[in-house]
Parts: sequence; structure tokens; C-alpha cells
Amino acid sequence: MSLRVTVSTSGCLGGAVLAGVSLVALLCAPARAQEADETNAPANARAVQLGTVVVESGGGEAPATGTVGQPPAPYAGGQVATGARVGSLGNRSVLETPFNVTSFTEKLIRDQQARSVGDVVLNDPSVRNDAPAFSERDSFFIRGFSVVNLDTAYDGLFYLANPRRHFVEGIERVEVLKGPTALLSGGVGRVGGTINLVPKRAADEPLTRLTTTFLGDSQLWPHFDIGRRYGPTGEWGIRVNGSYRQGDTPLDRNENEVVVGALGADYRGERLRASIDLNHQDQKIQAPVSLFNAVAPGVPIPDAPNGRTNTANDFEFIDSRYDMAAGRVEFDLLDDTTIYAAGGVSRYREDFLTGSYTIGDSRIGNAQLGDAQVDFGFNPQEIEGRSGEVGLRTRFDTGFVGHEVNVSASSARNANNRGEFNPRTLGFPSYTTNIYDPVAFDGTPPDLSRLPRSSDLIPFADILANSLALSDTLSFAQDRFQFTLGGRYQEIRSRGFNTRPGNASAPVGEINYFYEDSEITPAVAAVVRLTDHFSVYGNYIEALTEGPIAPSTALNANEVFAPFVSEQKEVGFKYDAGAFGFTTSLFQIEQPSGFTDPATRVFDVDGLQTNRGVEFTVFGQVTDALRLLGGVTLIDARLDSTTGGRFDGNAVPGVPKVAFNLYGEYDVAWLTPGLTFTGRVLHTGSTRYDQANTQRVDDWTRVDLGARYAFVGPYEKPVEMRLAVENVFNERYWASSARGFLAAGAPRTVMVSASIDF
Repeated sequence: MSLRVTVSTSGCLGGAVLAGVSLVALLCAPARAQEADETNAPANARAVQLGTVVVESGGGEAPATGTVGQPPAPYAGGQVATGARVGSLGNRSVLETPFNVTSFTEKLIRDQQARSVGDVVLNDPSVRNDAPAFSERDSFFIRGFSVVNLDTAYDGLFYLANPRRHFVEGIERVEVLKGPTALLSGGVGRVGGTINLVPKRAADEPLTRLTTTFLGDSQLWPHFDIGRRYGPTGEWGIRVNGSYRQGDTPLDRNENEVVVGALGADYRGERLRASIDLNHQDQKIQAPVSLFNAVAPGVPIPDAPNGRTNTANDFEFIDSRYDMAAGRVEFDLLDDTTIYAAGGVSRYREDFLTGSYTIGDSRIGNAQLGDAQVDFGFNPQEIEGRSGEVGLRTRFDTGFVGHEVNVSASSARNANNRGEFNPRTLGFPSYTTNIYDPVAFDGTPPDLSRLPRSSDLIPFADILANSLALSDTLSFAQDRFQFTLGGRYQEIRSRGFNTRPGNASAPVGEINYFYEDSEITPAVAAVVRLTDHFSVYGNYIEALTEGPIAPSTALNANEVFAPFVSEQKEVGFKYDAGAFGFTTSLFQIEQPSGFTDPATRVFDVDGLQTNRGVEFTVFGQVTDALRLLGGVTLIDARLDSTTGGRFDGNAVPGVPKVAFNLYGEYDVAWLTPGLTFTGRVLHTGSTRYDQANTQRVDDWTRVDLGARYAFVGPYEKPVEMRLAVENVFNERYWASSARGFLAAGAPRTVMVSASIDF
């Protein structure tokens, strides 16, 4: 591959190119290293052009319109990237993207000792986790809308990531694109935002890294990461990650065993680029935390229990197995025209027996009661995913107008299989416990030997989404003004199957619900670079989303609802000072809302949810020693057009008015070279639990502290040691009240790790 790079200086020295990545090192006073890709490097009005360097390389940084290869370069400080994949539009620099997007790097993942995607996205103030820390899943709220882990994309494809919790050993970037993404992502668009996982690829430098982590009460977590490139120009690459984690967690009586294996192979030729990924993950949890915990109508929300308190019984368990294979190929027909195709399959199997409680009282006077009824749940599942896309991107000019045209077709199918039984006839017992002083079940545990397992199930529900997208990004005035216009034609089919004997509507295994519809979802977006460092943008985009399924705790459990359309309007600006940047966004999103009425326990798509908000984020290197990442999100989420106007104007349950994050790193080289102190503050405002807004959940603040030390170890090998203490002050809090459920926050958790590069 031939790459042309112009190096210029302004009273300072410059430049190097590493394997196709434009890396301009500005050695000014004060000296500060800065990495930037070609599309994001700031210009200098007094720059003196030194010349043009032509580098022959077999690969490296992915081209601006491509998606295979190394992702966009890290931004100064290394915590976020200079760009991200913007769906079918390909890789785009953040400054030239007319949407709010953040790409968290593998360096940040390692430095924070993140275990899953949920730990990474917590760095974004518009994202909150709404599942308990010691459950089997991650689940998110983005801009105040539910985005379950099933909706996470893997390398741009949906229904391939682990539908419950994706571990990050094999992940290079975690990208968060906020707002509806129908035009960009294909198939069904997620309303609050889309999380995309970018798999690791072998870099040009060989890598052999072993990391050993101790966390929780007694969990040991070894992880190896090996990468190599082969061939005359390093065109062939392979990256292998594996880990095993086992032991007691900080939650009482809770044990967790996790096995992760990830293999990524790629080819980077002059015109052809291709990759293949294989993933395997096992998760076994003993005495898992209760997941669907609720509070009875009219009962004040009690104080959260100690994060170590576990209401689960020792015989409760969750066992899951996940396998995935995906591939992607791109070919440059011309220098500015690329065709591509991608596809993959996944299967997730889950067996479990767990209990969830409903709090029936909270206090008498100043006395906390916390009595709750526990109901057991057993419903083995098999979730299968299939996803594919083909497309073409091309660039050309018509007079003084530049065009980047994208045409793509995609198909994604998700199938959920469950057991043939009626849990109400199996004698699953209920009993009373206390959330502060749990009571163990004193009866005979349910006999699971005669019940179905996840390897022997029948269809329960599936969804098929086919779509065709067309977009054109018009650019003027040397790309300082870019206008994107496009739309996606979508067909969505949703089916439900009867799994319960005695159901009069349909025999077991037969379709008892069918819905099919099509929609054209348009999008308009623009970005204007007022200066080399400052841009403003705006967008209007829609999402066609599959209808919700009533949760198992509702009286109409498993009812499938029709798909619906959501809309977003957004404006904002972005500023890049070279080593430090910030963004501001103002948005409004409207979505038909679904909720379980606490009084009737019936789930229904009742009314309209309108979220209006403003986001402010900061990132990068403030000084040579200080790096910051975080921001604040303010949201006014309201209900409208509810049945009979009962709840019109009320706050949307589970959505805080304010969410604040700030993560910082400070190098204390004056104390000893290689030593860095870290800290993070997380704050979430109070929320309303019910649509009537009579039940209130308190706000909370969590403080994390840590340090890391990098040095050269024996045999001149780089070594990094890390210490992190999450929830230093052992705050007791309800981390989420979304979707009508309470999720307790994790207690103080200590993590210590050491990594060495061989």
C-alpha cells in the first residue's frame, strides 16, 4: 500500500509514519507527543512544508472509508480515539462526524482493569448500567432509553455479540454512538444509541503479554494476549486472547467462573483486506444476585442494602455458553471505490434457577423493614443470531461538490428458543425474605431433572430485519461543509410461538403472534468546520425498533408488541485543541413507551416518551502529566399521550435528571518515574420509580481510586502494576431503577494486577 504523508512544522521538529498511521510528533516547548490520523491532524497557519514522504506498507491504519484493519489512531492521552466507525459510513474522524460518538481504547480498558463492556461504557455520562453487578448480564440506559446487551454490535454486525455480557479480553475498542442509528446500522435501529465492539488485530510490533489480576474476595484472573504479523510486508496477522477467572466475589456466597477465548486473523493487502473472528465465552455463577427486583405499588423505596448482602440461595445458579464466528472482506475496485461484505453467526445457551424479590414494606417510623416475597424463575434459553451485509462506498466530484456515496443491504435475524412447560404448574415455591437480613429457603429446592435444558428447546420468538440503505455525503469548500442525506428501507418480521401446554390460542410450537411491516427511515445530517479545530453539527434521524416483549413478571408475560418508529433531532459542537477536546450536544428523542403498571402488573406500550437533554464531555491531555475523561448529561424525560392522560407530564421512571462522570490520571514522575495516580467520580441523580411519580429513588455518588506503576523488569521486559479500589467509601445505593426494577450497587471492590510484555 502506498501512503502519502505531508510533514510540516512550526518552529519545531516533526514526523514519523508507523505502518500506514500518520503519526506527527510535535517536539515543541513544552514538549508534548500527539497522535492524530490524517483526517484529524490540526493544521497550522504558520506551518512550513518540509516535503512529501511516500511510505510503502502492507497495512496499518484502515483507510478513511474502510473498516478492516487497525482502527483510527488514539487521541492524545490514549483513552479515546480520534475517530470511530459510523455504521455504513465507515471510519470517520470525530471532528467530522455529525453525530455524538466516542471510541474507548484498549489502553483505557487495561488501565481500568475492565471485565466487561459494562465497565467500559460507564466512562460516558450518557450511559448507565441497569443490571446488578453480580448478575449474569450487562444492560444499559443511553440518553434515558433502554439498550440491552442483545443490541450490542460486533464489528458492525448485530446479534453476534454475547447477548447477556460480552467480556473484553478480545476487544480493541468500545464505540458508543448516541441516538437512533437506523440509517447507519441497518436492520432495527436502537433508540438511545448503539454500542459497537471492535475486535483486536495484530499490530506491526509483535506482542506477547501476560496479565494476572486478583479481584474481589478471592478471584484470580490470568489473561494472555499474543499478536504476530507475517509475510514480506506483514500482510497476514493473528491475535489470540485467552483468560480464566474463578473465585468468590465481594457478594456474599457468590462465586463466578469465566472462560474467554478470542481469535482474530486478518489480511491487509494493497487492495484486498479481510478478517475472521472466533469467540467463545463461558460464565458460571453460583448464588447469582436477584435480577428482577421490584417494589410493590405505594410502598416507599427503601434504603439500599449493603452491597455485599445477597438474597440468593446457595442452590441458585446460572450457567451460560456463547460461541460466535464472523468474517469481513473489502476490496478496492478503484482508489476511491470499495466494495465490502460481512457476515456471522452466534449461539448462546443459558440454564438457570434464580429468584427475584418484590419488596412489600420499607419502614415503620425510622425502622427499616425490607420484607420481600421471593419468586423463583426457571426458563432455559437458547439465543441464536445471524447477521450479514454487503455494500459499496465510492468518492467522486461533480464540479466543486464532492460526494461520498454509500449503498448497502443488510439482514439480521435473532431467534429465541425456550422450554415447553408452564412454570405455574411445576410447584415453584414462593417465600418471604428480608433485603437487609436475608432468609434462606427452608423447603425442598425444585427438582430440575425432569425439566427442559438449553440444549433441548423449541422456538419462542424470532425477529428478522432486512434493509437497503442509500446515503450521499456532499462536501464543499475543501470538505469544511459536509451534508449527509440518506434513508433506509426496512422490512421487519416478528413472530411469537406458544411454549405452554393448554394454551387455547395455539398448540405448542405453533405461531401465536405474527407481525410484519416495512418503513422508510430518513436521515439528514450536516457538519461545518468553522476552523481547523472547531466544528458544529446537526442531525435528524429515525429508528424502526422491534416491539417489546412483556417481561416474565407481568401478568401478560411474553406478549410481543408491534414495532414502532422513534425520532431524534440533535445539534452540537466539537472542539479539538490538539491534545485536549470537548463536545456539547443538545438533543430531543421521541419514542413510544412501554412500561409495567405496578398497580395492574400489566405491560403495555402506553403513550410517548420524550427525552430532551444536553451533554458536555471532555477528553484528552490537559497537561503533560494530567489526563481527563468524562462529562455531564442533563435530561428532562417526560411521559406524554398516556391512557386517559393519567401520567401526562410526569417524569419517565428510571431516568435521572443529571448524570456526572469524571475520570482522571496524574503522572507523579517527580515522586518516581512511571507512577500514575487515578481517580473517578460517578454521580447519578434521583429518579422516579413509577409512572405516577409517587415512589422516589435517591441519588448516589461513587468514588474510585487507584494507581499504576510502569517500569522495566527483569531481562529488560516492560512491566505494569495496577491497583484500583472501586466504591472506596462503600456507598450503599440503588444503581438503577430502570424498567421497573431495582439494581443494587456493588460494594467496595479491590483489584490488583500485574502485566509483563515478553
